[in-house]
Amino acid sequence: MKIVYLDNNATTQVASEVLEAMLPYFHEYYGNPSSMHSFGGQVARRIREAREQVAALIGATPDEIIFTSCGTESDNAAIRSALATYPERRRIVTSRVEHPAVKSLCANLAGQGYRITELPVEKNGLLDMEQFVGSLTPDTAVVSLMWANNETGVLFPVEKAADLSHERGIPFHTDAVQSTGKIPIDMKKNMIDMLSFSGHKLHAPKGIGVLYVRKGTRFSPFLIGGHQEKGRRGGTENTPSIIGLGKACELAARHLDTESSAVTRLRDRLEEALLARIPQSRVNGDILQRLPNTTNISFEFVEGEGILLLMNEYGICASSGSACTSGSLQPSHVLRAMGVPFTMAHGSIRFSLSIYNTEEEIDFVIEKLPPIIERLRSMSPYWTSVAQACASV
Repeated sequence: MKIVYLDNNATTQVASEVLEAMLPYFHEYYGNPSSMHSFGGQVARRIREAREQVAALIGATPDEIIFTSCGTESDNAAIRSALATYPERRRIVTSRVEHPAVKSLCANLAGQGYRITELPVEKNGLLDMEQFVGSLTPDTAVVSLMWANNETGVLFPVEKAADLSHERGIPFHTDAVQSTGKIPIDMKKNMIDMLSFSGHKLHAPKGIGVLYVRKGTRFSPFLIGGHQEKGRRGGTENTPSIIGLGKACELAARHLDTESSAVTRLRDRLEEALLARIPQSRVNGDILQRLPNTTNISFEFVEGEGILLLMNEYGICASSGSACTSGSLQPSHVLRAMGVPFTMAHGSIRFSLSIYNTEEEIDFVIEKLPPIIERLRSMSPYWTSVAQACASV
């Protein structure tokens, strides 16, 4: 059965060019990059090249790049560093729609006595900037706001938020896991202090992440051990994955125009067709200020889990929300924060595309999904009563 993969915000396939770049460093060039001998030195040189490739994607300098194990570690390292370097400050400002990597950490820190300000969002998922400004108090140790929402694709004005934070002497961190490689990012043109992203969201392997720390930013290491990463993150380097990430960043920079044009066209084709063919459906989130690859659509009076199971029979892969919370039966905290009605929130599906998707795949989903929704609704007493009421008008 052919797989139609539209769950790229959960993870992406490793690009063939990335795999090719990695393979020699599992078996042929296996030296420790910290070793004095030339066998390890050649590996160290290749890591330096990868660091340059990563930095180039986001307009940073190589010494501002710290390699980590994942986006979650990067988020934790950034927030905990700010708390350690400003111990007299006990407040964290974030939003109600953050990824669990930030949201769960803040809940944990609240149990340790930190005060957490979770900013609300508007119905379209955008941040209320007036409330944001009002939240920036002198006891704020760090602001952490995602650049792009993983469920809706909605973009926050993090560059403006960073400016406002800096005016008040508050460090600013952004979780850019979903935005890196999909939209242009240039750290030379903003005041963001720390930025996190993860390799497996842009066709690199799982288990490798990045924390950008702006030169001059006070930083306290999260993992303490050896001298790696200039003492900012201990642990022997994950050489194959670092090299793979470097190649993936090089490819992402090359494909940014494709993301903003071809992928957007495919997303819009899918979205417009489903809205036209399936009644009582709607897009969640702002349709302009969002990632080019993401659409989150609610289908009223059906369960998202049922939709996913029936799509799976055709090899169609999508998601009902964040992959990190997909085991929960509760409606998405993102959609609840946006005020999406309960009957809609439970029937929401996130489709997230990549440069590897085709028109044929999108047309296949357009063909198969409307009958799936019709079948599920035929079994729903809520939908039956609505249909009968409409018929009697």
